Parts: sequence; C-alpha cells; structure tokens
Amino acid sequence: MSRRVRLMLFAVAAAGLAATLGVGLAGLPSFGAQITDYARMLNEMAPRQRHVTDVVSAITFDYRGIDTLFEEFILLAAVAGISVLLRPLSDEIRQLPRDKAPERSIPPPSPAVWLLAAFLSSLLVLTGLETVTHGTLTPGGGFQGGVILASALYVVYLGTNYVTVERFQPDALLEASDGVGASGYILIGLLGLLAGAHFLSNVVGLGATGSPISGGTIPLLNLVVGAEVAGGFAILASEFLDQTAVIRTRRR
Repeated sequence: MSRRVRLMLFAVAAAGLAATLGVGLAGLPSFGAQITDYARMLNEMAPRQRHVTDVVSAITFDYRGIDTLFEEFILLAAVAGISVLLRPLSDEIRQLPRDKAPERSIPPPSPAVWLLAAFLSSLLVLTGLETVTHGTLTPGGGFQGGVILASALYVVYLGTNYVTVERFQPDALLEASDGVGASGYILIGLLGLLAGAHFLSNVVGLGATGSPISGGTIPLLNLVVGAEVAGGFAILASEFLDQTAVIRTRRR
C-alpha cells in the first residue's frame, strides 16, 4: 500500500471520527444541567441494593457488568496484539543504541534521583492498591487503580534507565497478572450460574455499607480488573521500551 493511499484512508477515518465526536459532544447536556431520571434512580437504589457508596462502581461491576467484561477483553486483545506485532524478528538483535554524538558524555542519574524514583514508585504502588480496594466507597476502582500501579514502572524508568527496569521487571508476574485478571472476571461471573442465578449475578454477601468488602462481587471484580489493567499497561510499556531502546536490525 502506497503512502498516498494510506494518507487517504487516514483522512477518511479521521473525518468520520471527527464527525462522530462532534455529534456526540453537541448532544451532551450543559454544565450543571439536571440529572436524568436514570441517574436519579441509580443514586437512590444502588446504596440500598448493593451496600456501596460509590454508585459508579455499582454500575460498572454490577448493573452493567457485561459491558465491563467486554471492555476488559478489549484491553487484553490490545496487549496480546501489541506483543505479537512488536516481537523481535529473526533479523533483529537486542543491543543498546549508539549515541548520535559519541563525544558527548551523558552522566548517569544521580543517587538522589534513583532514591526519589524508588520512593515515588513505592508511593504509587500504595496509592494504586488503595484505589483498587476502596472502589466501592470512593471514586476509583480496578481500572483507575490498575493504571496507577502500572505507572510505578514508568517512574522507575524515568528516574533510572532501561537496563535497570529490564533487570528487575517481573515479566512472568506481569503476564500472569494480565491473564489471571481477565479469566478471574469470568470465574466470578460463573458464581452466579453455580448459585442458580444469571451470569455475573451478585450472589456473594453484601456486607455492611461503608466497609471495603461491602458490595458482594463488586470488590472482587475490582481486584481482578486492577490486576489485569496493571499487568497489561506494564507489558505495553515494556514492549514499547524494547522497540525504542534495545531492538535493532541485524547487520548483514
């Protein structure tokens, strides 16, 4: 496919996307508009029916849990596709790139920067875990917390170097986290069938409102989604860093 054809296809796709976004944005309610009857109904019913104080989590992982299942597998498919497309080929080798200005001396990161990166990374892990586990109480949950957890890897890279990240990155754990998180969502959904109800039915004890373990299956789904999102985004970062930092075409 020639460059001209690719640009034409991109222009058509971009125009269609722009038109779709324009129609969608034009139909949004104005700032401060009255909430809809559907939103008002959920605000009243969710705390009473699911014992949660964050209605968004009740919608995402309960009332519309099937939608979230497909969204999670879209991310899984994207990670798998990127991993296949960016895999090292037979004519590529892993080698650090040469500096375009070899006479220039680039000092390594100072110990203070290394220490700051380690501190911020640990803080991000703690914040991510708190966001995932408190998704039934406050705004947050598995998707947001998973991204925060994955960002800890980015901070280590920015504060140190790629070699350090590659040395200490638990690749097997990240891949297991991505797969277990995706399959765990289905397994939790099967609990409803085992209990004689529908798939993804909330059949676990709801607990007391205000507790991190309230909401039945909602906190469980938050955990598996957080694991899948964290592992997936960390794998994506690793694949892109490989392409930009160490994979080079083998000289013939």
